[in-house]
Amino acid sequence: MYSVNMKAEHLHRLVWMSRPLMQAAEACVEAGLAGTGLTVRMRAVLEILHQSGEQTVPEIAARLEIKRQYVQVMCNETLASGFVEQRPNPRHKRSPFLALTDQGRSLIEQIISKELALMAELGADLDSQDIARALDVVCAVTDRLRKQGSPEE
Repeated sequence: MYSVNMKAEHLHRLVWMSRPLMQAAEACVEAGLAGTGLTVRMRAVLEILHQSGEQTVPEIAARLEIKRQYVQVMCNETLASGFVEQRPNPRHKRSPFLALTDQGRSLIEQIISKELALMAELGADLDSQDIARALDVVCAVTDRLRKQGSPEE
C-alpha cells in the first residue's frame, strides 16, 4: 500500500512540476531571444513552420493545441516582423499558408542551435537513459491526462 501511495504522490508531483518547469523554460527562452525582435509567441510560430513547412493558422493552432483566434494574433505578429510570409492556399482561399522567409529560417535555426547548446550544458551530468525514460513517462502521462479530460465520443 505504501509503494502505491508513493507512486501516486510522485506522479502527482511530476504533473504539478510541469508548471514551474515551463515557467523556467519560458524565462530562459525569453532571455535567449533578447535582441532578435522575437517574442516567445513568435518563436513558437517560427519553430512550427521550421519543423513542418508551410502551415495555415488552423494547422498551427492544432499543433500548439491552443485556440485559433489566439494563434491568429501570434501569426499576425510574425507576419509584421518579416520573419514569415503568406502564400496562396489552393485548397482554401481565405486560409493562406504561412511560411518562413529566409530571414525567419536563419533566425530560428540560430535560436534552436543556441537552445540545444544550452540543453547540452544543462544535461552534461545527467544520464541519457534517465532523460529518455523521463521523456517517455511525461509523454505517457500527458497522453493519459488528455484522454481522461476529453469528453467521451
